[in-house]
Amino acid sequence: MNWEQLLSLKRQGDTGKRLRIEQDETRLGFEVDYDRIIFSSAFRSLQDKTQVIPLSKTDFVHTRLTHSLEVSVVGRSLGRLVGKKIIEKYPYLQDIHGYQMNDFGAIVAAASLAHDIGNPPFGHSGEKAIGEYFSIGKGQQYKNELTPKQWQDLVDFEGNANGFSVLNSSRPGVEGGIRLSFATLGAFMKYPKESLPKKPTKDIADKKYGFFQTDKAFFQEVAQEMGMIPNKSNPDIGFERHPLAYLVEAADDICYTIIDFEDGINLGLISEDFALEYLIKLVKDSIDIFKYKTLTTKEDRISYLRALAIGSLINDAVKVFIENESSILEGNFPFAIMDKSKYKAQMDDIIKISVKNIYQSREVIEKELVGYQIIQTLLDKFIIAFNNKFEGNASNYDQLILKMLPEKHHLKKENLYERLLHICHYISMLTDGNALRLYETLQGAKK
Repeated sequence: MNWEQLLSLKRQGDTGKRLRIEQDETRLGFEVDYDRIIFSSAFRSLQDKTQVIPLSKTDFVHTRLTHSLEVSVVGRSLGRLVGKKIIEKYPYLQDIHGYQMNDFGAIVAAASLAHDIGNPPFGHSGEKAIGEYFSIGKGQQYKNELTPKQWQDLVDFEGNANGFSVLNSSRPGVEGGIRLSFATLGAFMKYPKESLPKKPTKDIADKKYGFFQTDKAFFQEVAQEMGMIPNKSNPDIGFERHPLAYLVEAADDICYTIIDFEDGINLGLISEDFALEYLIKLVKDSIDIFKYKTLTTKEDRISYLRALAIGSLINDAVKVFIENESSILEGNFPFAIMDKSKYKAQMDDIIKISVKNIYQSREVIEKELVGYQIIQTLLDKFIIAFNNKFEGNASNYDQLILKMLPEKHHLKKENLYERLLHICHYISMLTDGNALRLYETLQGAKK
């Protein structure tokens, strides 16, 4: 792969190339990507979606929105630091094509901002609830009417693939979704493969899948335009990663490791003593002990340690990326950047205590159970109504159900797979609160 192709400014529907050297510096295409994501309704909905604690009313706790904003900030830093090194190594990118260090930061920031945009309500349990509706729930009845790949899209419903669809799906009058640059889409695609075969290798890019069958043709167009390398285990299933996807993943890994840990401490789920014990290993080279001792509140002390820890991890991630840049461009780096960090053991220790004390806390488990019931009930009622309408035998109850469906979702879908996926997409775009309110309405529990 080569950087001038990978940094493509092309957008869905373009008939020609967009040259970096001809860009308006006051309205750069990669920065437009960020703006379009910020102003999208899908992004706004993240303000009421779970990061760790579902349906929490605690001020301390991060939502998907605040998490995504923080990941984008870390991603921008990673991108700029890497961009500086890349421009120094390949000066023609700047001298001939006009690319700048900050372009890398803008691409990674935009992709990082959107990285959770396809996640359903109630955290990762939301993905599992959708998948299990089909694999072991009432949705099993549809299996024999779908191809194996279509079925796998549903039973392993994937927020990353749903996010790619959110960013690019057309509807009447809105062609190509929000039309991001191909470079940003490439950086967004952490798992550039389809749902089958499942985990064909231990390569990090094969861990999950990144597009539904409905989006396969456009996905291939994006990847081929940027010269991404076909998947080496099976060229028919997808591609090796866009290099900047490694940085988006690193930004997410850094934020959820450190900031979820911080949330746990502020909520009292993890003691402050643990924080000092675990974070000091990341910040021992940069901490100002005198300043630390002047901080009188737990929140301020943890905030200071968190900022230093993120800085340490950013610098190390950049080092790992640059040392392996040639292998990454050749499609020969099957690891996550942070898996090769000198701080991996410390990050693993932090994640281990977060899993025990936060992710498996009673509050989280109780609310995830509620989320399962809500999502599977909504799926069942809307799928039945949507299919019955298509087949021309909708009952009055079905018609009432469909009146709850927003106007933009009243689209005609000619085959069963597209109808099922369409309802999954609608449910996935609900916020935690809206899903709960809709469930209460349909159950007759809302007064």
